[in-house]
Amino acid sequence: MWRRIRPLVSTASSRQYGQFPLALLRVIIGWHFLYEAWVKLISPGWTSSGYLKFSTGPLAGFFHWLGANETAVRISDQLNIWGLLLIGLALMLGVAVRPAALSGIALLAMYYLAYPPLFSPVAGVSEGQYLIVNKNLVELFALAVIFAYPAARFGLSALLAGLRRGAERAQGEVSEPASDQPLPAFLGPPSRRQLMAGLVGVPFVGAFALAVLKKHGWKSFEEAQLRGRARPGDSVVATATMKTFQFSSLRDLRGQLPTGRIGNVTLSRMILGGNLIGGWAHARDLIYASKLVKAYHHRGKIFETFDLAEACGVNAVLTNPLLCDVINDYWRNGGKIQFISDCGGKDVLQMIQKSIDRGACSCYIQGGVADRLVEQGQFDLMAKGLELIRGNGLPAGIGGHKLETIRACVEKGLRPDYWMKTLHRTDYWSARLQPEHDNIWCDDPEATAAYMRNLPEPWIAFKILAAGALEPKVGFRHAFESGADFICVGMYDFQVVDDVNLALDVLNSRLARQREWRA
Repeated sequence: MWRRIRPLVSTASSRQYGQFPLALLRVIIGWHFLYEAWVKLISPGWTSSGYLKFSTGPLAGFFHWLGANETAVRISDQLNIWGLLLIGLALMLGVAVRPAALSGIALLAMYYLAYPPLFSPVAGVSEGQYLIVNKNLVELFALAVIFAYPAARFGLSALLAGLRRGAERAQGEVSEPASDQPLPAFLGPPSRRQLMAGLVGVPFVGAFALAVLKKHGWKSFEEAQLRGRARPGDSVVATATMKTFQFSSLRDLRGQLPTGRIGNVTLSRMILGGNLIGGWAHARDLIYASKLVKAYHHRGKIFETFDLAEACGVNAVLTNPLLCDVINDYWRNGGKIQFISDCGGKDVLQMIQKSIDRGACSCYIQGGVADRLVEQGQFDLMAKGLELIRGNGLPAGIGGHKLETIRACVEKGLRPDYWMKTLHRTDYWSARLQPEHDNIWCDDPEATAAYMRNLPEPWIAFKILAAGALEPKVGFRHAFESGADFICVGMYDFQVVDDVNLALDVLNSRLARQREWRA
């Protein structure tokens, strides 16, 4: 008889403890869900709008509709945050496991269908290369396993149910359970083993809380000691990575930018510069900066930046024809931002034609190219470029880093529809230290403002912040007071709202401006 009983005991024991790996899998997935919720909850600028608007999956039309509806976006944001949070907690603690797993499956299915890795690029940065199967799909099927085998003995639900059943049995209110009862049946206080199984997720929740605090604001003992020893006025924050980083969201936007017209094109008074997006970062001696900003601006981030700029009233981006493809892709996904092309490249006429074919609303001869053509006396080529642009019904411009370029074009009778001219103050610390390096773009801002004052064409000023050397509130005012009709500003996504608000403050204030508005 013992020989017949022993395998049964071993089988029951192995069945019970064989659930532990499944319980651990459940806790790990819950951790991921919970942290995704936490990051969204504490990020002031987070919204699902861009994610929805640029969906590429079979349900793209539905997601685009959601992203364009402000009320639907707000509801989607809350459902994402609180859905992730409640599912994560339930999975970690072992409460209502099957409903939580089913909800998680539905949420992951929506994420997968929004950007399925089929046979076209997917927006955003991924941890690897995907084809049909990605991390969302893997986690979805893992939750399907949890739904089928919820590891019911490990979790608060099992512990509470066991305590309740034990209390009822003690009072004689229920009969003995069947031999295949999945939950523990306590006849008295739960054993240590039963408590450990029921509370298995609690230590993980505690570890999660400590990890989040450490990453998002819990000061170490050493940092607290340093702060305690510091004298008034001392700076104890030694590196930028220890500073709190927050940026404004659309909720902080104080209005929409005013507009002006150049030919048949209506432009916001501030235009988004494309150098940061394309990776042409003027960084003085920081040779890695161009690669860094290009890595930051992956396809999804570019889309988010364009979308945020549009929401703030910035209706045009000014950049090189090399970005035509990503701009066209943005338009195909519902974006509306206009594209002004600098037509930069070796063959000016070829770049102009490429820009026209790819939907540019305006083209101009890029500043560095125009400087070179003027030095070489190739005014006929510049005239052909203006003619080609205007022949296709677009406003045509001429750029210049040097004031001599603008003067020479005027003297030769070249009159574009607008001018692109650098303008910035020269009182920043590196302006004169290494003049042979890439650190100054407008040698004489006073002379530039005086000369541009007498030209009848509109003026778009660029490099107004000296490639990040000047504060926007200083550079914006200087540009508009010096006579610029529009300003072109390179902005990261986390700068857009603040820069628009600063531009509004300047434009709504009393400007010491001598040049009449030309647009």
